Amino acid sequence: MLNALKSFVRELTFGDSGEKTFAEDDKRLAAAALLFHLIDIDGVIEESESSKLREILRNHYDLSEKETTELIAAAKQRDEEAVDLYGFTSVLKRTTDEEERLAIVEMMWEIVYADGHVHEFEDNTIWRVAELLGVSTRDRMNLRHKVAQTAPETEEGD
Repeated sequence: MLNALKSFVRELTFGDSGEKTFAEDDKRLAAAALLFHLIDIDGVIEESESSKLREILRNHYDLSEKETTELIAAAKQRDEEAVDLYGFTSVLKRTTDEEERLAIVEMMWEIVYADGHVHEFEDNTIWRVAELLGVSTRDRMNLRHKVAQTAPETEEGD
C-alpha cells in the first residue's frame, strides 16, 4: 500500500513511473559516461565519434536502438553532473572483473581512434581511467596498439 502511494505521488510529481532503465550504479551507465566524456573532452563531438559510441554500446551491451539512445542520454547527463572520473571508475571497479575492465579501456581507444585524431586530452584521460581501474600500463598500451592497427589514418597529438 505504501509503495503504491509513493509510486502515485512520484508519478504526479515527476510525470513518470520513476523507473529508470539505467540505475546510478549500473556498470553500463558508468562505462557509457566515461566514453561520452572521452568524445566530448576535446570540445568537438564529431559524427564519427557519436556513431562509434552508439555502435560500441549497442554491440557490447546487446542493447536495442531505444535502449542505446536512453543510455547515451543518461551518460551525457551523468558526465555533465560529474566533478571527476572516480564516481564512474569506482562503480566499474566494484562491478566488473579484469576482463571487462580491459574491454572498457579498449572501447575507449576505439572512441579515440574513430575520428582519426588522438588528442592529448583523450590520451591522458585513458591513462587516468586505466590507472583508476587497475589496468596496467602494459595492457593499456597493448590495447592502444591493437585498436590503432585497425583504425583509420590517425594524427597523433592534435
